[in-house]
Amino acid sequence: MRERQAHRCKLELPFKFIVMGKLPHLNGLIFQWDRSQKDPLLIIEWVFLSNTTSKTITKAQELMAELSRKAQARLQELAGCDFSCIHLPVRLEQDKLSSAKLTKEMFEQLLAENETLQIALDSYTGPISVHAPAHKLFQEQFVLLPKNIRSRHPLEAVTVFTDASGASHRPVMTWKNSQTQQWEADIDYVEGSPQIAELAAVVRAFERFPEPFSLVTDSAYVAGVVARAENAILKEVSNEYLFRLLSKLVYLVSHREHPFFVMHVRSHTDLPGPIAEGNERADALAAPAEMARTLKVFEQAKLSHQMFHQNVPWLVHQFHLTRSQAKAIMDMCPHCQRSALPSLGTGVNPRGLASCEVWQTDVTHFPEFRRLKYVHVSIDTFSGAVYASAHAGEKAEHARKHLLQAFAVLGVPKEITTDNGPA
Repeated sequence: MRERQAHRCKLELPFKFIVMGKLPHLNGLIFQWDRSQKDPLLIIEWVFLSNTTSKTITKAQELMAELSRKAQARLQELAGCDFSCIHLPVRLEQDKLSSAKLTKEMFEQLLAENETLQIALDSYTGPISVHAPAHKLFQEQFVLLPKNIRSRHPLEAVTVFTDASGASHRPVMTWKNSQTQQWEADIDYVEGSPQIAELAAVVRAFERFPEPFSLVTDSAYVAGVVARAENAILKEVSNEYLFRLLSKLVYLVSHREHPFFVMHVRSHTDLPGPIAEGNERADALAAPAEMARTLKVFEQAKLSHQMFHQNVPWLVHQFHLTRSQAKAIMDMCPHCQRSALPSLGTGVNPRGLASCEVWQTDVTHFPEFRRLKYVHVSIDTFSGAVYASAHAGEKAEHARKHLLQAFAVLGVPKEITTDNGPA
């Protein structure tokens, strides 16, 4: 038996791993390369993806990362070692590779675009090659880094703003016509959640604007979906209408010829600039009639304050705004900011203008001190100097002992504020 035993792997040879197949059906192979044999390829084990992906939209880099992670875990079980090399038979669209290894720029792009790949290759220190060994089994190449259509920077093109409301079920997209300089809008009616409605507006934007454009949305979910949709693998979801929207989005984004840019902006902000202006117009178009009327009244109040500079109570009385809305209008006015007097507000402790002018004192409980668990603390509000002493209680006699000690160390203040009434 010892003489006739056959080994599938040679422990003196290093293990290698290669990613193969065509998207989205990728697979991997753990192998060894024995140059002394007629067929040098020693197949150790095939590695396959799961039947279903964990994410609704999966990038090609994530599939490769899952294969690499599975292969590393399996090799640790088999031999307790790591790969000597990982082969990625990768090609770039409209590009030629002159080196057998990934260039620094390619590898940085791979790592920057997907955290799953970062985790999978975190502990791997060996080389990563784009040239597979010369074997008939390794003839196919898959495109892992297609030419990206999504721009990482805003484009000098039309900017489309999208929004949706769950109350009105109105997905809206609006943009400024570059020729007439007038705002135009496209409004539809969609049943479902606000995210589904805004996704429908985004899909219509890609259908309407095949030319370069920038997309601004106040939905972080929709912005993330659009950013991942290019050349992605889609998992079927139970919501049939949502699945149709996602399928159409992946197709439109992956087959575009002109670049696009997508960004997320917080909704209902009063920041100046064209982005906030377009987002506010989309909010008003998507809002129900009551909310639209409120936004119109708010705009009227802002215009009135720019001319007459009413205070907060008068804005509340005249335009029937809430106090927070009126205060927001005053906070945005540069003239009122320059002339406004500082306010202490409510519940603010006064501070001294010199040392030993105003002290703040209080008692805190520290159970670990047992009998002396009452810690009296005095702070000079000007210098921040602190004196603390532990006592058996918080009555007048204990407060008197603490203050005498504090006077001896910090000096005698003009005024002491405390919330301990009896003491």
